[in-house]
This record gives sequence, structure tokens and C-alpha cells, in this order.
Amino acid sequence: MNVIRRRGWEIPESCATPEHLFFNRRAFLAAAGTGIALAGLPAGAMAQRVADIPDPSESLYPAKNNPKYVLDRDMTPEKVNLNYNNFYEYSTSKSLAREAQQLRVRPWMVKIDGMVEKPQQIAIDDLLKQMPLEERLYRHRCVEAWGMAVPWSGFPLAEFVKFCKPLSGAKYLKMETFNDPKMAPGQGSPLYPWPYVEGLTMAEATNELAFLVTGAYGKPVAKQMGAPLRLAVPWKYGFKSIKSIVRFSFVDKQPKGLWEAIQSSEYGFWANVNPQVPHPRWSQASEEVLGTGDRRPTLMFNGYGEQVAEMYKGLEKERLWA
Repeated sequence: MNVIRRRGWEIPESCATPEHLFFNRRAFLAAAGTGIALAGLPAGAMAQRVADIPDPSESLYPAKNNPKYVLDRDMTPEKVNLNYNNFYEYSTSKSLAREAQQLRVRPWMVKIDGMVEKPQQIAIDDLLKQMPLEERLYRHRCVEAWGMAVPWSGFPLAEFVKFCKPLSGAKYLKMETFNDPKMAPGQGSPLYPWPYVEGLTMAEATNELAFLVTGAYGKPVAKQMGAPLRLAVPWKYGFKSIKSIVRFSFVDKQPKGLWEAIQSSEYGFWANVNPQVPHPRWSQASEEVLGTGDRRPTLMFNGYGEQVAEMYKGLEKERLWA
């Protein structure tokens, strides 16, 4: 019989701090260095200081560029992208970068449930270790008729779907963001059915373009852009690209997104970009290019028709456009 005798300073493995709570050495030391100061701060200020801890995934960037995904326009300057955001959890204004710094991105747990072989929760940093990170240059088109070009870093949603092992009966992927009004004051508004929800068909979720974003501009994705995990589906209007995701559910019923729930006559499930189908209150024929103020014609499927149009054949009776 092998008897384990522990020395006085040793502790059982069961008592060790889980990896997703430890963050990484740099973040831990940064927090420890401010420990004395934190002790004297009120709860709100302490939460803000915790939000300032460096992102432990910082060393993963810049990710290697995938040359398959190129642009037909200049990249939107990072400064522009960091200061023009839709993130209603923090503000209805586009100038919400300061408010969004309240977002605490560690610890960040991702829940996987619904019609899967084994429901689970995984820490974002553990997930990153299992996914093939790369950089892709994508156009982004908002339903508000403006567009930008972004160097996203992350991994194909199709790879994540494989990791989740959905059952054959799953037809849709439902995604949810966090729900924490203390961290995100905008979620205290009764005008919106929080948390933010969006969904894709399984065909869309496994399309080569669907991308889970963890970085941008060669660094971890900024809080105001949806840290630490957001979606990019560049052939759809931007409200489908849900930010700060905490839950992925595989389901057999079509999910209803937040904007569809608020105003279904203006925002539908499919939300594919089509210059010929106007929004009820404005034209979609052209878009403003952020950073330049120029206008250019909107492209069908935002220019990604070759990769996605086949998915919608036979669905002509569906309302495929927002």
C-alpha cells in the first residue's frame, strides 16, 4: 500500500485554486500588487480595479493571418473602431468606450448545453488552448447603413461546434451574453429583454465564414467590442454578431433574438445583407464607410455571396433580410 505523506507546506490538489480563477502569473501579480490599496476601496471601486487586470491571453496575439480572407477596402483605423460601438448593455450612445471598461473579462465561464452529448462549462482561457487561433480580415455591415473593415482574431465557429458535440436533432445554435446589471448598467433598462440573445441555423454556424472572435488589431478584443468572446458573421447585419457570449445552447426550435423580440417588423432572424431590401425606415442601397465618411454601394450578402448564398436556396418564402 502506497501511503502519501505530505510535507507541512503541501496542500491536497483538491484545495488548489482552479486554473480559470488563477488567470495567469502576470495578472495574478498585478492584482496582488494592488491588494493593499484594494482593501481600502469601496465595493464599486474594487470591482473597477479588478476589471483593470491585464488579459491573460495577451501573449497569444497577434495571431497568424489567414491569407484566404482579404478585403476590397482599407482597414478601418483601430482608433475609429474603438470609439464607435453598439453595446446597449452600457449605453445607447456609440461613444461608450469608457463605460464598457466596467466589463470584467476574468474569470469568464462559457456554458455549453442543450442538445449535446455532454453539457459542460469551460473557462475562456482553457477554451483558447483547444482552438486554432488565426486572424481574418472581414467587412462588417451594420443595419444602420454604415460599414467598417476589421482584422478579427479568433477561431472558426465550426471548430467550436465540433468541440461541443451536438446531437443530430440540433437544428439551431442559440447564444446568450452575460446578464449583470451591476456590471453593465444598461441592463437595468426595462426596455430590453435581457440577456442579449441571438441564433444561427446549424448550417450557418458551421459555414466557413462564421467566426468566434477573441482578438482584434493584434491584441485581445477590446471590452467595448465584445470581449472576451463575440461572434462575427460578416454576411449578416451586425446585430447578429452577439458580444460577450457566456452560453451556447444547441436547440431544435428557432431562437428569437433580442432585436427580433423588441421589433419583429424591423429585425428578423435571418438578417442577411441585401441592398435591394430597405429597412422600414431607411435605404440599405449604400453604406457610410467609417473613418472616411465616404458612401459606397452595399454588396449582396456584404460581398460574401459565393460562400453563403447556397445555404438559402429553397428558402425564398422566408424573410431572409432584416
